[in-house]
Amino acid sequence: MRKKGGIAMVLDSSYFARPATALALDLLGKLLCRRLPDGTILRRRITQTECYFGEEDTACHAHKGRTPRTDTLYQKGGIAYVYLCYGIHSLLNVVTGAQDHPEAVLIRGVEGFSGPGRVTKAMGITCADNRLPLTEESGLWIEDDGAPQPTFAALPRVGIDYAAKEDRERPWRYLVLTEKAGTV
Repeated sequence: MRKKGGIAMVLDSSYFARPATALALDLLGKLLCRRLPDGTILRRRITQTECYFGEEDTACHAHKGRTPRTDTLYQKGGIAYVYLCYGIHSLLNVVTGAQDHPEAVLIRGVEGFSGPGRVTKAMGITCADNRLPLTEESGLWIEDDGAPQPTFAALPRVGIDYAAKEDRERPWRYLVLTEKAGTV
C-alpha cells in the first residue's frame, strides 16, 4: 500500500495477492474509487462482497477451466474482472491470489447502492474496464482510509442456483450491518 494525500492508502498489488476467501471480508469498509473522464473522483465505501474461489468452486466462472471469457480470472491478483450479466449489467470483480489460480471477489454493494449492477452503474464501470489494473493511474482503484473493520454478516451467496449444493451454502457473501438497526 502507498499513502495518498497523507490520509488514505491506495491498495497495491501485494494486497491483492492474498486468497479471495480472505479479501472478501477484508475489502468491507474499504473505498472503491473511480476517476471519471471529466476528472471527477468518486469514492464509495464497500458494503457487500462475495467470494469465488477457483476451479473447485462450482459457482466460479472458472469452474470448467480457462476460456477466453475467464482468462482474466487466471491473472495475478490486482486487476478488474468485469463481465456482462444477463446482457444488461456490468459486474465488477477484484481478481485476487496467484497467477493461474482463478479467484475473485465480486463487489455487490457500496454506500448508497446495493446490487452489483447498481454499483457499476453508479461508479461508471463497464466491460471496457475488464483487465484494468486496480491502480490510481488506471482510474479504478481501492483505498484504505484506516476506518475500522465494520460489523458484518456472513451469508450464503446469491444468484448461483446452477452451483453444487455445497457451494451454494458456503457463507461467502459478506454484508456490512447498519448501525441504526443492526441489520443489512
